[in-house]
Amino acid sequence: MLTFIVIAVTVIVSFLAFNNLRLFDQLKFNAYLIKQQSEGWRFFSYALVHAGWAHLLINMFVLYSFGAFVEEALKDLFGSRGFLYYLMLYVGGVLFSTLWDFGKFKNDPYYSAVGASGAVSAVVFASILLNPGSSIFLFPIPFPLPSWVFGIVYLVYSAYMGKKGNDNIGHTAHFWGAVYGIALIIVLVPGVISNFFSTIF
Repeated sequence: MLTFIVIAVTVIVSFLAFNNLRLFDQLKFNAYLIKQQSEGWRFFSYALVHAGWAHLLINMFVLYSFGAFVEEALKDLFGSRGFLYYLMLYVGGVLFSTLWDFGKFKNDPYYSAVGASGAVSAVVFASILLNPGSSIFLFPIPFPLPSWVFGIVYLVYSAYMGKKGNDNIGHTAHFWGAVYGIALIIVLVPGVISNFFSTIF
């Protein structure tokens, strides 16, 4: 349920911002404006707007694919508190994935970022820990890839591309969102690491 609410709100706000540059500019992440103008809402609001339809649809499709499972798994583990933990996972991913860029770009008025990729990464990696035996199909690979293999490759790739930083994609947000998702699930679910390794080996 929360996954669908997040998707619906994100799609609506992104659509409105596609047609309203002023709204887009007010919501995007800009470390300089957060520091100089105390516009702290940008730590969160940037996840509601996207650079275009492809950016929005990919993020929301991935969230739909993994979010419902994570939400249900946390509800099964914690009952009604599971909804709170799911919100902590998503909203915390939104915040945590920007902290590195805030430190790096707080004196650069020209750096901005949009999109829910960091939060979506948190959800994806939470799913990998909670269901380590799952597989992921990635085009054009003709066979399912174990989710944990995808996770390792994704983290290495994001760290490398974030350091390279020449393609205008927020790879560091992907990386730190994933790290946050992993860390939160380890804290919330005792034994998840031992279960993860016993499943994959």
